[in-house]
Amino acid sequence: MINGHLSHWWERLGTPTPRDTLRGSHAFDVAIVGAGFTGLWTAYYLKQAAPSLRIAILEQRHIGYGASGRNGGWLTNTITGGREQYLKTHGRQAVDEFQLAMNHTVDEVVRVCAAENIDADILQGGEFEIAYNPAQEARLRAFVTAEQSWEHTGVQLLEGTEAAQQINAAGTLAAAWHPHAARIQPAKLVSGLAQAVESLGVEIFENTRVTEIGSHRLEFAGGTVTADFIIRATEGFTAGLKGHKRLWLPMNSSMIATEPLDASFWNEANWKNGEVLGDFAHVYMYAQRTADDRIAIGGRGVPYKFGSRTDLDGMTPAVTVNGLREILQRLFPQTKEAVIDHAWSGVLGVPRDWAATVGMDPRTGIGWAGGYVGTGVATTNLAGRTLRDLVLGRNTALTDLPWVNHKVRQWEPEPLRWMATTGLYAAYGMADRVESKGGTKTSAIAHLADLVTGKR
Repeated sequence: MINGHLSHWWERLGTPTPRDTLRGSHAFDVAIVGAGFTGLWTAYYLKQAAPSLRIAILEQRHIGYGASGRNGGWLTNTITGGREQYLKTHGRQAVDEFQLAMNHTVDEVVRVCAAENIDADILQGGEFEIAYNPAQEARLRAFVTAEQSWEHTGVQLLEGTEAAQQINAAGTLAAAWHPHAARIQPAKLVSGLAQAVESLGVEIFENTRVTEIGSHRLEFAGGTVTADFIIRATEGFTAGLKGHKRLWLPMNSSMIATEPLDASFWNEANWKNGEVLGDFAHVYMYAQRTADDRIAIGGRGVPYKFGSRTDLDGMTPAVTVNGLREILQRLFPQTKEAVIDHAWSGVLGVPRDWAATVGMDPRTGIGWAGGYVGTGVATTNLAGRTLRDLVLGRNTALTDLPWVNHKVRQWEPEPLRWMATTGLYAAYGMADRVESKGGTKTSAIAHLADLVTGKR
């Protein structure tokens, strides 16, 4: 089994050819920090809208080194952090428009891939989430009822037998499905998108570590850049910037990928339409069937490293690998003898209120987007189009969405940050174990953890 090496996605595609490193003092119209999905989508839409702009992307390692090249490949319409807080602050119509924008974003990514000839293994089969104990089933049914009260969600309830006909995961009591999702190969998407922005004239500099962002200026190891606009697109690595230690918590997420599974398994599993697969556990899993017939499945593992430290190249502890293997085998007992080919990890950006944000400070020229909490494959595209409009000074439907310039308080200082995060995920794990023994109600342990995290 390969452990680390960034991700299975990069291992299959091959590490990208190194790009030039930036040195010295330079001036650009727009300087973007981070060559993941946020930075690349922003550059793509900006350069298309204003071809004369001089745009540079500065990346500390290489394109897609962070979550953009390591995620579960879920292109889905989720509003990060849910709708409730926006319903309170902006009203129902604004939230409806936000959901429509997220639905459209899934289609927009598919459209751009077709237009730019990016083969990212996209298969648009929707999102399929299962419940396999009574407490999960109660949460799932409540979720479906709530989702169906909104106009643009498209969520359907599938009872156990019907659910098994779509994906035959062991013990499924009920499932929720909606059409606004697709599976992708993340490294293929980030690689193709980087080529697309370079063909438009955007410059990407790698191995160029930005250390500080200020008003119309940034500093990196080896020089400085001045720009009319500076876009912070650093997601889980934001804590490494001076003054940003407590802005977004870098949450670890881990994955494993099996060897290619044979036709008999897939015939029995009924998993054939490109659905992305999740569950209603508190420490939830996420999975996809890859284009070469593997299962790639992920979960939280060791959630956080003291001091907001980030990983190096995706090395994953054995306890996490074993935990993911157990989840896989519980869902699909036929995989008990399947070889695990790869394990890897990455970091997500988590705001204190679990809500993503995009915004611009016109006084300093600093724009930002992130805090996706794992929903960034689609949300980064919406962020890129929104940042385009903010940079160009346009007032549009996108800049009116309720997440624009959303403010959130910082995380607590250490050791409180580590104690809280580690303790809370231990509590969620305990709640899952309690619920697995029966009972139709969500564990009181999980309710308490939700209150502490700010999810309720």
